Parts: sequence; structure tokens; C-alpha cells
Amino acid sequence: MRLYYPLLFCLAAALSSAYVISSPHMWTKLILTHHWPSTFCSMEHCHPNISYWTLHGLWPDKGIDCNSSWHFNASEIEDLLPDMMKSWPDLLNPSSTGFWKYEWHKHGTCAARAASLNSEHKYFSKALELYHKVDLDSILKKFDIIPSEKYYSFSQVEGAIENFYGVTPKIQCVHPKNAEFQILGQIEICFNSDFTLMDCERHFTREPISKGDNSTAVNKVSGFLVCDHDTPVYYPPLKSHTSTN
Repeated sequence: MRLYYPLLFCLAAALSSAYVISSPHMWTKLILTHHWPSTFCSMEHCHPNISYWTLHGLWPDKGIDCNSSWHFNASEIEDLLPDMMKSWPDLLNPSSTGFWKYEWHKHGTCAARAASLNSEHKYFSKALELYHKVDLDSILKKFDIIPSEKYYSFSQVEGAIENFYGVTPKIQCVHPKNAEFQILGQIEICFNSDFTLMDCERHFTREPISKGDNSTAVNKVSGFLVCDHDTPVYYPPLKSHTSTN
């Protein structure tokens, strides 16, 4: 009978591994979320000097605040900071690391359930890698979708992304009251757990805006809802801010 013990042990280990891999708490989709600074700051009263899409976050589809004891440590991503400041800036507090801390606690600790993202450095570096590979600005420009005072149809914006990437994004807008247009605000590109592109689901997101360590931030929603397919889309250019004496 002793000969069977190693076999039983291996079988038990395999079943245990299979259980971990197929755990209902494990995420199956990553959402690379970009926001348009001009739209964001029109709601939050900040003054962007950025005319390109920036990272909002990399969000797994399951879990929020998965490990409150896993504290953010900026020194662990020190080599990434120059790129973080440019590609993933805190539009409200540019000199603060509070936005990244918020994203790590809320989303990064959940993404870290996967071995490929199981450290702070892996999480942030992968988000930056995917952001640069997607290169949303270049693709929209390639299809002549540029910030301007003219309106685009929703199908023009969605079609540019679908035609190039071969997947359907989730595109979100701000819907001003009584307006005959909607304002382009956020674009989500989705990935499988192996970081290959996949279609995003179409449903509205009410993602709290981070304001660094401001505890009220988690109770404030961004105001981005899925764009209406029949309403013209305004892609606002960067506003120039001139001082008057």
C-alpha cells in the first residue's frame, strides 16, 4: 500500500492547484482604462497641460481592495516614476503619489492574485507596457479622430479602435444636461489573463475618482457613462489658460 502514497499525494496536489487556478475569486479580464485630461478636468476643475490620453488604471474584473495590509511603497517603482509621471499622472495633484497608492490598494492588490502581477513593480510596469503597446493617441489620429471643435459620430470613434485592434472597447462619455452632444471622456481596452486583447462588455461604470488620500474620494463617482450610439461626440481640445492682469 505504501507505493500508492506518493501517487495520492501528487493527485491531491494537482487537485489543489486546479482549485486555486479555477477559484471563483480569480479575475479573468483586465481593463486598461484611459481618460481624456480635458474632459476630466472640466468636471474636476483642474488645469491640464496634457493633450494625450493618460492612464486611469489597470483593473481586474473581480475584486476590490483585496489586501489592505499590502501597503503601497513608491520606492519599489522608483525606476518607473519618470514614465508614471508622464503616462499615469495625478491630474489633480501632479506632485503626489496618492493616485497610484489608491489604484494599487483598490485594483493592484486584486490583480496581484495572478503570478504575473504579484508585486507592486509587476503591476505598474505591466500597466505601462500595455498602455504603450495600445498607443491610443496614435490609433485615433491614424483614423483622423483628433481633438477639435467639430463633432464625431460614435461609430467613427468606436470603428477606429475596432478596425485597428480587432476588438470592441468600452467608450464612456459625459452627458451634459439638455445638450445635443456628449463629451468623450474614457476609453477601456480589455485583455485576457494572458494579456491578449479581448472585447469589453458594454455597461456603465461608476468608478470613484481618486483624490490622493482624500477619504471622500471613494464616495464620488466620475460621471462617465457608456456613450450613446446616436448622439454626436465632442472630443474637446486642450484649452489654453491665459492670465489677465
